[in-house]
Amino acid sequence: MTELTATPGQTIGPFFGYALPFDRGDELVPPGSPGAVQLHGTVTDGAAAPVPDALLEIWQADADGAVPTSSSLRRDGDTFPGWGRAATDAAGHYSFTTVRPGAARQSAPFIAVTVFARGLLNRLFTRAYLPCDQLDADRLLVSVPADRRHTLIAVPDEHGLRFDIRLQGTHETVFLRYRGQP
Repeated sequence: MTELTATPGQTIGPFFGYALPFDRGDELVPPGSPGAVQLHGTVTDGAAAPVPDALLEIWQADADGAVPTSSSLRRDGDTFPGWGRAATDAAGHYSFTTVRPGAARQSAPFIAVTVFARGLLNRLFTRAYLPCDQLDADRLLVSVPADRRHTLIAVPDEHGLRFDIRLQGTHETVFLRYRGQP
């Protein structure tokens, strides 16, 4: 009898760019909608080289701070799904069209980000906090060493909000671990 061993959470791709994206998955709201903002950035590895085959998912509250209770792969332009999926391009860049989330459950407004990429046996979790006056009151953010907090805060720019993700090395993005996660 052959004994089976556990397998990793992800195979060593890259396969994300053609297997998981779906039509308008990066549009939580249609571009040009009232209140629409672009969340974008670059995913880089430990040598600061772009990761051209990563896949990101975001999950967030709507502009009023309400977390959607159901979502769909269909984008109808009227219903805010609360999540989206985008692949990085050859330069490691990703982009989402969304709204600025309102504060939910006694936290500063943030967008939850999940990163899937080659070489990662399991996905990584982080948060993109929006710059605001509530950052000093967010329990999770203040639990992060002060010299690392900047890696969790999106920066306003001419395109919307920039949130770069560094997978390793100097200025590595702070990643989160949830109970029950390996």
